Amino acid sequence: MPKATWNGAVLAEATTEDVQIVEGNVYFPPEAVDRTYLRESQTHSVCPWKGTASYYDVVVEGEVNRDAAWTYPVAKPAAEHIAGHVAFWKGVQVEDA
Repeated sequence: MPKATWNGAVLAEATTEDVQIVEGNVYFPPEAVDRTYLRESQTHSVCPWKGTASYYDVVVEGEVNRDAAWTYPVAKPAAEHIAGHVAFWKGVQVEDA
């Protein structure tokens, strides 16, 4: 079961069937993400085939991991299957993917 953790907190957990893996990144469905650890960031980036990504800071017990999660709220047609899903990086551990 894929799970994302940082600083001892479980940020997301889902079945293997429910996650999407794109370019080596595990995208968790929205309902699998504990949003109490996410704080919206002003950061955005653009992928030519996925669309515009919006980022989140991950906050656990007062410690902040800036822009450590991202999502494509509205994905381009080739990436519709990950629209709204959340992926992690910057030291967030994603296991069993």
